[in-house]
Amino acid sequence: MARFEERVPTVDELHAVADAVGWLDHFDWPSVGAGLERSLHGVVVTDADAVVGVGRLVGDGARYWYVQDVMVHPDAAEQGIATAIVERLLDHVRTQAPAAAVVGLFSSPEAVSVYEELGFRAATADPLGMTLDVDAGEGRVTE
Repeated sequence: MARFEERVPTVDELHAVADAVGWLDHFDWPSVGAGLERSLHGVVVTDADAVVGVGRLVGDGARYWYVQDVMVHPDAAEQGIATAIVERLLDHVRTQAPAAAVVGLFSSPEAVSVYEELGFRAATADPLGMTLDVDAGEGRVTE
């Protein structure tokens, strides 16, 4: 039986699930710890003491919130865990945002339907989402 914990995953927990889903190269592992420490909230899902799902919130904690790193181990897929993680993250926004909030995210193609079922829509007009990868150079966080 899956157990949901309201906390940010550890680096090891995030790494284990990222490895299971084939996303190790999506992370800059030397800076992951610093990023996790700056998270606003998180959800960790365990089953028989093994981590099977993770997700977290980042942002300013007021108006702008971003769903980040939602992943579910393939052995626990198709059980509604990803949806439940995001629902818990959204509940946190609803209870903590001081006023109306904007929640954004980036989705893998496989997860689009999960987010659409929760009310998310692709940004195709104003505002139009964009990204830029920035090389931190000498300012890079290391641990």
